[in-house]
Amino acid sequence: MATFTERMAPVLVLWLAVFLSGTWAVDKGNFKTCDQSSFCKRQRALKPGESPYRALLETMELTNTRLTLQLINDNNKVRLLLELYRLQGNMTRVKINELKPLKPRYEVPDVLIREPPTEPLSLLSQDENGVVLSLGAESQRVILSARPFRLDIMEGRDVVMSLNSRGLLAFEHLRMRKDTFSYKVTSTVASVWNNIKRVFSSSQADPEAEKKEEADPAAQPEAAKEEEKDEDGMWEETFKSHTDSKPNGPSAVSLDFSLPGVEHVYGIPEHADTLRLKTTENGDPYRLYNLDVFQYELYNPMALYGAVPVMLAHNAQRTTGVFWLNAAETWVDISSNTAGKTVFGKMLDYVQGSNETPQTDVRWISESGIIDVFIMLGPTPKDVFSQYASLTGTQAFPPLAAVGYHQCRWNYNDQEDVAAVDAGFDEHDIPYDYIWLDIEHTDGKRYFTWDPHKFATPKEMLQGLSDKKRKMVAIVDPHIKVDSNYKIHNEIRSRSFYIKNKDGGDYEGWCWPGSAGYPDFTRADMRDWWASMFAYNQYEGSMENLDTWNDMNEPSVFNGPEVTMHKDAMHGAWEHRDVHNIYGFYVQMATAEGLIQRSGGVERPFVLTRAFFAGSQRYGAVWTGDNAAEWEHLKISIPMCLSLGLVGISFCGADVGGFFKSPNTELLVRWYQTGAYQPFFRAHAHLDTPRREPWLFGPENTALIREAVRQRYTLLPYWYLQFYHAHRTGEPIMRPLWVEYPEDPATFALEDEFLIGRDLLVHPVTEEGARGVTAYLPGKDQVWFDVHTFQKHNGAQNLYIPVTMSSIPVFQRGGSIIPRKIRVRRSSSCMMQDPYTLYVALNLQRTAEGELYIDDGHTFNYEKEFIHRRLSFANNVLSSVNLAPEAQFLTGSWIERIVILGASKPSKVLLKTDDGQESQVEFDFDASMSVLTLRKPGMNAGADWNVMLQ
Repeated sequence: MATFTERMAPVLVLWLAVFLSGTWAVDKGNFKTCDQSSFCKRQRALKPGESPYRALLETMELTNTRLTLQLINDNNKVRLLLELYRLQGNMTRVKINELKPLKPRYEVPDVLIREPPTEPLSLLSQDENGVVLSLGAESQRVILSARPFRLDIMEGRDVVMSLNSRGLLAFEHLRMRKDTFSYKVTSTVASVWNNIKRVFSSSQADPEAEKKEEADPAAQPEAAKEEEKDEDGMWEETFKSHTDSKPNGPSAVSLDFSLPGVEHVYGIPEHADTLRLKTTENGDPYRLYNLDVFQYELYNPMALYGAVPVMLAHNAQRTTGVFWLNAAETWVDISSNTAGKTVFGKMLDYVQGSNETPQTDVRWISESGIIDVFIMLGPTPKDVFSQYASLTGTQAFPPLAAVGYHQCRWNYNDQEDVAAVDAGFDEHDIPYDYIWLDIEHTDGKRYFTWDPHKFATPKEMLQGLSDKKRKMVAIVDPHIKVDSNYKIHNEIRSRSFYIKNKDGGDYEGWCWPGSAGYPDFTRADMRDWWASMFAYNQYEGSMENLDTWNDMNEPSVFNGPEVTMHKDAMHGAWEHRDVHNIYGFYVQMATAEGLIQRSGGVERPFVLTRAFFAGSQRYGAVWTGDNAAEWEHLKISIPMCLSLGLVGISFCGADVGGFFKSPNTELLVRWYQTGAYQPFFRAHAHLDTPRREPWLFGPENTALIREAVRQRYTLLPYWYLQFYHAHRTGEPIMRPLWVEYPEDPATFALEDEFLIGRDLLVHPVTEEGARGVTAYLPGKDQVWFDVHTFQKHNGAQNLYIPVTMSSIPVFQRGGSIIPRKIRVRRSSSCMMQDPYTLYVALNLQRTAEGELYIDDGHTFNYEKEFIHRRLSFANNVLSSVNLAPEAQFLTGSWIERIVILGASKPSKVLLKTDDGQESQVEFDFDASMSVLTLRKPGMNAGADWNVMLQ
């Protein structure tokens, strides 16, 4: 007889299908505002003013690696321990915790790739008001003020950043609940002890004794502290029908940062909002709390699927960053003294000689944990990327196939459907690398299984794809069907690997399978076991060309508060509230490790995740979640991915065409044209939408989509090089213009165009019915070439570009060399040995530089077996020089064409190879466009050579 869970699962899924198809907008009432989140409301009620915290300078200890001292809250006498570190690479770390907490407070593990190496701190001066510490460089120092406590980071006479300058440091200490027996006993004993001390104390107070007592936290009994009144929500909180028991009581932490001279701040994804973060004084703060938000609303600070607590601040002189390492629910308030001022108002200030320095103030508020903040002092954007990468690692280097096109929907029905879609791409001459299977491919939503009727022979299906050098991704979600006949569930339960509820039993919630358990991925042994399940002898039907998609890993709990897990669920000693934002990070970590292990550590994995945290870049790709087939959703995909790239997560994309609703043909084509120039390129659609494979919209639209996808494939050598750089440096692949032009204020708020690496500028068409777009081409004394027409344009101008439905405005920077492969085949693997065409775009100095990177495209051998060459053009000589002579790799690819933009006509062209041989090269010259094309020079892509124009 079927269990209750098995009987109810179809009812739940039917209800969800009706719910999801019956409405197309987020129900904001399902998600908390700051006023409905008691700790946010409490902390936000504190207004700027003099801080109650002061530094007890007599407790200061300075070693070669750190400074420690105690802070005291003069209102309640609770003491905190401040730790300050100077880190290698121009960073400062500040940690604040309770000096003597009732129990340990959560400190986030596993996100940092190592304990950050320190550099010596030295004391420059000290008096009763504070201390001054050197940060290495002669002009860079930290001023620690004692009363009230405040930190200022200085460079010369300039304040780079201030902490607690607005007095908003708050640290809710752990305490016993007043109505408990243990609290009453403790209070009574403390009261008696105080009375005894008063009886025996002398009438003449000893000032030295008082000073000693103040410096000794043990001399501060609990009852001596100022009585703090309990407020609503401190010990229990109800939202809708859910009650959070809060056994540890209030535990929030908060700190403010002031950024003089700054008007532009970025980061803290994930939000469906502008690239430049807005001020929040007249609304909610930005929320960081991983949530399954059904068709999210645009241009607001609501939380979405992932949370990276990193903010960048930029002006024309400097870029800095703040990394707030806390995995609990977090809110970020932003205010500015220039917010709301019109351009006219700013001009008026200038004319009237107003000397008010622009300033942005940021306040971080987290529900639990400690304050652990890394201040990245730049000073350039790329310095900040390097600093953050040294803390949390860089983007995983994906297999080349993952950089190609991905075809997905919820769901391809069966193996015959997969084969038909695969054949459709061949029939219509559209390349692709991965086809995807959503939850319906499983046996009753039991992950690591296949539907025995629809996908009866998965290896046969995978082999058919492999024969064409294509791959598949199958979904594996972290909610496990509660079913005694399901091996995965039985093993997790027998090993006690499930998250527990507050009463100690296995936590259960509703998700796609019906009643589900949630593995505790914060446990290393659980992650090891999960990884082992991807072995070919465990995951039946899997093969080496099957990769993985982790969805619903916020975690999503359909019947939980805010569609997620109860905060008082337990991960060992820690509440879920402490670890919530890091759960998805751990799911992707364990999955990626499983894919690596199954190949014996040889093959690079590909794992897509919906939920993420700082450091998730080390494990794969992310996408922007359940978007909609609307023009505004197409537009917002650009700032959303730009924001992710700024905080280390370069492998980002949005569902092409929109997940919900059905796009008209114009929107679908424009989305393909945009997606082809974003790092992760996948079409995806909801179960209830009509089919939308690229050839279903008539021959004309099929041709337009084919051309967009083919542009992606011709540029794969350049894309792959950008992923290599991101992996090596932490720099974003898809980047805002201000990253490369940091002194140009015209770039600071641009979000409808972007750069891929340094050398390609893309301005997608994202307006319905557009007949033209205006692109800003940056760089004084710079030129840009239209990649389609080779027309040259000067930099530092707004250029109007007429567009048709076939237009994708893309420009190559003068001074760059970009490799392409013009022969597009059915997949990236089929193009591995194909020849290269080099596009050399000359700058005003008639020089250009670029790189060529080649490896096997799929293994970890790239660490020692690869080709990395510097391509440079100067003095009419184009040369290829080996950047990695110690690396060994052979390629069959050769250079079949060189196109030089902005060239003059030579009388002849000579090729000189590394063996000293010289030969003439055939060429054509288009005088009207100044384009020189060298035909079939024929040298191996991995060789040294020089091409001389005479």
